[in-house]
Amino acid sequence: MTLPDHSIIGNNIGRILGNLLQGRRCIVYNSDLYVELSDNYRVCPDATVSCDPRDRRSQDAIRYPCLVVEVLSPTTEARDRGKKSLHYRSCPTIQEYLLINADSPIIEVFRREKKGFWALYTLGRDDIIELPNLEIHFPVAEVYQNTSFEDE
Repeated sequence: MTLPDHSIIGNNIGRILGNLLQGRRCIVYNSDLYVELSDNYRVCPDATVSCDPRDRRSQDAIRYPCLVVEVLSPTTEARDRGKKSLHYRSCPTIQEYLLINADSPIIEVFRREKKGFWALYTLGRDDIIELPNLEIHFPVAEVYQNTSFEDE
């Protein structure tokens, strides 16, 4: 069973990304659609952004994501940080991925840097998330709007 904060955070990040990308060629998908990271490995991130027109025509999976978002929960955190993370970093189209903590207002932003290295940025409630690949930014606090620790 998904905790209420996990669901709220997932909805918030989808709304935020959708609003910021409205009118552009990028589409925000929720966890109802698979992301195919290899021929035999599919995942369902909480949110995915693709700016590739080939994904709009796909009926079964996103194959060219540029951003993936995982909202961490006690039952999924080890997998999200382990196997999934390795697959995300090996996918050539993914430029950034977010791990959003559902127990406290902390977001980890992983960004592909030059020469294929990945940088980690750990952000708190008062920080701004910068996603230069998508040319957008937004406050971390918006992601946690209406959660149980919004006013902590």
